Amino acid sequence: MNCARFLVCLLASISIFPMAQAADDLKSIAAALDGYRFEFPCRDPMPENPKPGADGISARMTDDPKTNDKFTDVKTFGGEPGKRYKVTLRVRGVVEPMMYKDGQQVGERFYIGGTPNNATYNIYQLSVSAPAQHFFFNRDDKVGHRIFTIDYTATIEIEGGATLTLHGDGQNGHMITNFSKLVVPEVPPAPKPYNGQFIQLDVTDVAEVK
Repeated sequence: MNCARFLVCLLASISIFPMAQAADDLKSIAAALDGYRFEFPCRDPMPENPKPGADGISARMTDDPKTNDKFTDVKTFGGEPGKRYKVTLRVRGVVEPMMYKDGQQVGERFYIGGTPNNATYNIYQLSVSAPAQHFFFNRDDKVGHRIFTIDYTATIEIEGGATLTLHGDGQNGHMITNFSKLVVPEVPPAPKPYNGQFIQLDVTDVAEVK
């Protein structure tokens, strides 16, 4: 390699590295969300030949109404207070349908604001303290004994230091089982089917709002 070509390559690597490092630093701000999983495992083992549309008992079922078939995880978003960030999430999983109302539908499955519009099907919710907003991930026009995979991206805004509340509520101790043995490629337990329902959130991009 001659000197001129070497110098060009060296300058290119120097200019690219800080940009890549800056992107990684921004992404680390959303570490509390990256890889988070909502999980509703079935109590009983998955049968060899599940019945289509089968209902199953949630492993989260308890005798206490305060904890029965629900969970809440509270985390803190990174970044600097007073700054706002656009966070792009890749949302993947195996879920049953749920209806929501009085909010905004974005795409087929993502729902901003509003409230649940059914008393028995599973709810997957993320709430952000600042700017105050909440989001649902398994929106559908109607409920029913169906199960399907999801794989989409959604971009939300979060202020530095905001509180993140991740909440799952099966509502009645039951769920639509993964009777079709659906698998989301590259998401554990792939290549095996998950015995129940889950959503995994992965952060694909973070950018400061100027």
